[in-house]
Amino acid sequence: MQFEVWAPQAGRVTLRCDDVTHALERDPERAGWWRGEAEAREGSRYGFALDDGPVLPDPRSRRQPDGPDGLSAVVDHERYAWRAAWRGRPLPGAVLYELHVGTYTPEGTLDAAAGRLGHLAELGVTHVQLMPLCPFPGTHGWGYEGVSLWAVHEPYGGPEALKRFVDRAHELGLGVVLDVVHNHFGPSGNYLPVFGPYLTDTHHTPWGAAVNLDAPGSDEVRAYLIGSALAWLRDYRIDGLRLDAVHALVDTRALHFLEELSTAVDALAAETGRPLFLVAESDLNDPRLITSRTEGGLGLHAQWNDDFHHALHTTLTGESQGYYADFARASLGGLAKTLTGGWFHDGSYSSFRERHHGRPLDRTRVAGHRLLGYGQTHDQVGNRAQGDRLSALVSPGLAACAATLILTAPFTPMLFMGEEWAAGTPWQFFTDHTDPELADAVRRGRRREFAAHGWKEEDVPDPQDPATRDRSCLDWSEPEREPHARVLAWYRQLLALRHGQPDLTDPDLADTRVAYDEELRWIAFRRGDVLVAVNLASEPAVLPLGVPHARVLAAWEPVETPGADGAVRLPGESAVVLAQD
Repeated sequence: MQFEVWAPQAGRVTLRCDDVTHALERDPERAGWWRGEAEAREGSRYGFALDDGPVLPDPRSRRQPDGPDGLSAVVDHERYAWRAAWRGRPLPGAVLYELHVGTYTPEGTLDAAAGRLGHLAELGVTHVQLMPLCPFPGTHGWGYEGVSLWAVHEPYGGPEALKRFVDRAHELGLGVVLDVVHNHFGPSGNYLPVFGPYLTDTHHTPWGAAVNLDAPGSDEVRAYLIGSALAWLRDYRIDGLRLDAVHALVDTRALHFLEELSTAVDALAAETGRPLFLVAESDLNDPRLITSRTEGGLGLHAQWNDDFHHALHTTLTGESQGYYADFARASLGGLAKTLTGGWFHDGSYSSFRERHHGRPLDRTRVAGHRLLGYGQTHDQVGNRAQGDRLSALVSPGLAACAATLILTAPFTPMLFMGEEWAAGTPWQFFTDHTDPELADAVRRGRRREFAAHGWKEEDVPDPQDPATRDRSCLDWSEPEREPHARVLAWYRQLLALRHGQPDLTDPDLADTRVAYDEELRWIAFRRGDVLVAVNLASEPAVLPLGVPHARVLAAWEPVETPGADGAVRLPGESAVVLAQD
C-alpha cells in the first residue's frame, strides 16, 4: 500500500505501520512530500515520525480509533456496500434540519440517530444537517474543536457508522449535509503545525493564529482543506457542506479559497451526476458569497441569514441586548425588511458594530433559496447562558407564529432539532476536554463571559459536567404529549403546505409583499396567491388585508374565512395561511 505525507521542513520521515518501521523517500515530483510502500490492510494502525520524533497520526487520517492523539487506521472505502440508489436532492425547495449526533438521542451515536430518521421523513424535512463529526478529545462536545479533518469521531461510530447513517437517510429520501470547520483547528490533539505551515501568524482569528490560506506553503494547505471537503462528498455520498464562519477565512490571494472550493465541488457534482452544494455561515452580509463565479462572485450556493433570525427573535421575545439592539427599535419593520430584501443590514449603520455594515442584495438576481431562514440554531440556543430554547421564552402560540414565518418565508427554512415539538430540554454548551488545564480554562472563560452580562457563576452550567450534556439530550417521549404534540402537528401541516403550494418555494424574492402594524403587533405577507398572517399580540386583531373570500389552508386557532371586506380576524398569538382563488 502507498503511504504519503506532506512534511516540507523535515529532513527525515519514517512510517510506523503495524509495529514495523519504514523509511520514506522524498517525492521527486511534489516538493515537500514523502512517500513509500508498506504492507497494510483495513484497520492497520500507522503514523509518521519526523526527524526521529514521536510517531504522530496522519494529517489525512481516515480514522482515529483511539482519538486524536492515537495512531491512525487504514480505511478502505470500497468495502462498504451501499444500499440506496441515490440521485441526490438539490437545495432549491429544501428544508434543512440541524442535528447534533451526541444529543439527538441519549445513546449519542450515528446508529442511534439513524434509527430516528423516520421521524424526520414523516415531518417533511428534506435534508439532515449534521454538526461537525471530526475527532475531538473525549466523548461529548459540540464538534467545533475537531482535528483530523478526514476522519469521523470514533465515539459516534467512526466511518462505517456515518456510511450507514447516510445510506439510511437516502433510503428515506433525505439528503445529508455536513458542517465542516476550515477556519481553525482544535487546540488539543492537533499535530498539523509539526508537519508544515498549516497556520500563519500573518492573520489572527478569535481562536488564535489563522489557517494558512495565503502565506508561504498555503497551496498545500488549501489543497488539504479542499481534499477533505471532496472526500466527505465522494466517499460518504454526502449531499452538501455547511462551512463554519467563513468570515474568519482570511485570504488575500486573487483567487479566494472559497471560489477555489466551490469550483472543485461543482466539478465533482458534474462528475458524479449528483447535485452538491455549499452553504456558508457568514456575518458579512456580502452578496458576492452567493453570486455565481461567472458574475464575479465566489460561487457558494447559499448562506445562513442571521438578520432574519435576529429580527424574528427580537419580535417574539422583546430582547434587545447585544446585536439584538439594532433590530429592537422597530422589530416588525426589521422583520418586514428581511422578508423582502433578505438582509436588515444592507449598508445601514450597526450600533453593535459601531459602523455601517453589509451591502444590498439584488433581488432580481439572487434567488430566495440562497438564504437560509431559521428561528433557532445550535449557536443561538447553545450560546445562551442556560441554553434555553425559544419554547422556554415564549408561549406555544408564539412558537407556532415563529414556525409559520420560518416555513412560509421566501428563504430555505432550517429547523434545530427538537424545535418541531417545542422541546422542553435545553441545549447547553458542553465539552469533554481531557486536558485539565484546557478544561478549567473553558469553564472559567464561559462563566466570566456571562458574568459580564449579569449572570451569577453558579447559574452558568459547567461545560465539563457530564450532566450538562445529559440535560441537552432530546426527550423522545415529549412529542406524544401536550403541548408538544400540537406543536409537532402544526409543523407537519406547515411543511406539507410548503411542499404542496408552489408559491411557497418560488425563489423570486421580489415577489414577496409585506404589510404590518408595529403598534398592534401583526404582520402579513403575500407570496403569489398564498397569504400568511400572524398576530403576535395577546388580544385578537382585525387585519385589513383586502383578501375577500380567501380559503383557509392552515390555522393555529380557528379562523373564519375572510368576508366581503377582505379583513382577516385573528385570535391572539396565532397565525393563518390563506389561498386567494
